[in-house]
Amino acid sequence: MQEIHQSWITLQFGGPMVYPLLMLAVIMTTILLDKSYVFWRYARSPKSLIRLVESPTTRWSDLEKHVASLNPRHYFGHFMRTILLHRNAPPWWVESRAGDEAQIIERALQRGLWVLETIVTAAPLLGLLGTITGMMHAFKLLGSNGLVNPTGVTSGVAQALIATALGLLIALIALFGYNFFSRLQSRTLDEMERIGTRLVDRVRLDVDAGGPQP
Repeated sequence: MQEIHQSWITLQFGGPMVYPLLMLAVIMTTILLDKSYVFWRYARSPKSLIRLVESPTTRWSDLEKHVASLNPRHYFGHFMRTILLHRNAPPWWVESRAGDEAQIIERALQRGLWVLETIVTAAPLLGLLGTITGMMHAFKLLGSNGLVNPTGVTSGVAQALIATALGLLIALIALFGYNFFSRLQSRTLDEMERIGTRLVDRVRLDVDAGGPQP
């Protein structure tokens, strides 16, 4: 508890720019936690379902049963339900509906990432602004007769360094988070596209066989 209190005292030396930087840190942490939960809970590809899709002996009824067991908010479940719902339609229609659903899911997965990207740019700039204000404060204490307040100069330099370091730290964390979740999003959509291709191929096989299979 004392260490937290000491850290807060240290941050206060960073000047007024510390407060918007801390606000950015809170926003960034909230987004990172939210994206972690969403990807872990609703965007992981179900391995058992993928095995069913890849197996040539799997029936549509087996897929429907397995998809029904998924969480209603699961993105792979949403995507596959769309294809299963329209599987009796022509293949081009199924592809169109699957593409529309994939775009909706992509927008949902991208939610909040633009904020992280903004923080990557804004945090160092706020830190730089804190550096400038801190150095201006230090220079004001240098009078025409020389140094008038050594303690004040030290405080100004500390303000400049703390604001800069805090801004860079927040930007680095936001950058790593943005890249990590962007990569996860790409992998999720690639996996979804592969599943969609396999299911549309089954629809085409049903059409060639003369009608929908059970």
